[in-house]
Amino acid sequence: MVARARVLLVAAVVWFLSTTACQAAQRDYATALTKSLLYFEAQRSGKLPPTRRVQWRGDSALKDGADHGVDLIGGYYDSGDNVKFGFPMAFTVTMLSWSVVEHRDRLAAAGELSHALQAVRWGADYLAKAHAHPDVLYVNVGDGDSDHACWERPEDMDTPRRAYVVNATHPGSDVAAETAAALAAASVAFTGPRGDPRYASTLLKHAKQLFQFAKNHRGLYQNSIPSARSFYSSSGDEDELLWAAVWLYIATGHQEYKAYIAGTNNVGGVPQSLSWDDKFVGAQALVAKLILQGKLPNSGRHAEMRSNVESFLCNVVQHGDGRSGRLTPGGMLYLQPWSNLQDVTTAMFVLVTHADHLAAARASLQCGGVRLPPAQLVSFARSQVDYILGKNPMKMSYMVGVGKRYPLQPHHRGASLPSIRKYPGKISCGKGAEYFHRSAPNLNVIDGAIVGGPDNNDHYDDSRGNYQQGEPSTYTVAPIVGVLARLLRN
Repeated sequence: MVARARVLLVAAVVWFLSTTACQAAQRDYATALTKSLLYFEAQRSGKLPPTRRVQWRGDSALKDGADHGVDLIGGYYDSGDNVKFGFPMAFTVTMLSWSVVEHRDRLAAAGELSHALQAVRWGADYLAKAHAHPDVLYVNVGDGDSDHACWERPEDMDTPRRAYVVNATHPGSDVAAETAAALAAASVAFTGPRGDPRYASTLLKHAKQLFQFAKNHRGLYQNSIPSARSFYSSSGDEDELLWAAVWLYIATGHQEYKAYIAGTNNVGGVPQSLSWDDKFVGAQALVAKLILQGKLPNSGRHAEMRSNVESFLCNVVQHGDGRSGRLTPGGMLYLQPWSNLQDVTTAMFVLVTHADHLAAARASLQCGGVRLPPAQLVSFARSQVDYILGKNPMKMSYMVGVGKRYPLQPHHRGASLPSIRKYPGKISCGKGAEYFHRSAPNLNVIDGAIVGGPDNNDHYDDSRGNYQQGEPSTYTVAPIVGVLARLLRN
């Protein structure tokens, strides 16, 4: 009887500890979800609403577009600088929208659907304005070189705010198609419950025109805007065109887009990652979803795309050829030294999304001779999110504001300088440089920002000048919104 009592006691303790750990993880996911959406408010450009929650930010760039006589106020700053780069901004909006499309109910249950839709709308409003005419798209606002040479709050900006445009004679089919994908995805996000059907219709109209513009006037945008070569240079446009066609097919069901998907000559092979530059994995994952739902045939180009995304995911979960990263000693998926976590968050989004689609179809992921059930895929994604949130050798959360220890000096101008609310006087580039070189923590906590992350040996150097590891970006955070919503038990 004594032995049995001891066994029962041990079992009870194990159950209690595992339950407590699970509840703590759920609280971390909920906090991280809330703060990930809060981060987008810190990245806003333009006239901020009275309902803003990030109080250390103020209005900025209120004359954007004036040099062309158009209204380009709004949108997002991409990272720790003050330039509006349209290519990664559009990808950010696409991923935020996809998060809403896949996880609307979970976001609603967590009380974050309205914030997620606000984040989508802030970006989509700007992209729609930037599409000033059917064959005209304003891409970037600001000069990357002068901006990067100046450590200045967005509220104080006095660097050039020139607007850069692509059109029929100076094409940018890559950025035009990505913007089409963003607005089509946003239209789907706003079609569902608690959405805005009229707004969705407006976005869809822009998306259709932009797709035609991209198809009819091919050419990489950095060839039309040479200054873009140093910042977000594009490697091609076939991925964006396919990505846009799939989102437009989901939004409309029209045969035109279905035919484009089936007839494409390049489905991307097995990509290394999903990123602001390479969208093939995203398009493949959506096609695979449509196949599993019986909306597209599992043959021809469609079957090839499903096979490719599943090979990609096998690589991600370490049952493939390793081209999509290896695990560090501490367990992080590692692909590159510069902002590695951007590839981790997108891969985890595709992983949990495809896992859910497989589960709904009562299917599994086949990796060679190994069969992986959907729950195992979600478990791998959970391990990566847990790593990001602090379960790593550094015992540091790489999402700012979450956990007991997180980066104190992310490479971010606005966060490192005094708040415009507390110090309304102008802080020049020269004065700002003094704050850049300080060894003290940033003066403002940019909640929800995910830094670039540690190296292949799990080491992270928390230094403001370490932009490779320490600069957060919108396209790193956008995918984790959906992943965190998925991991929550509602």
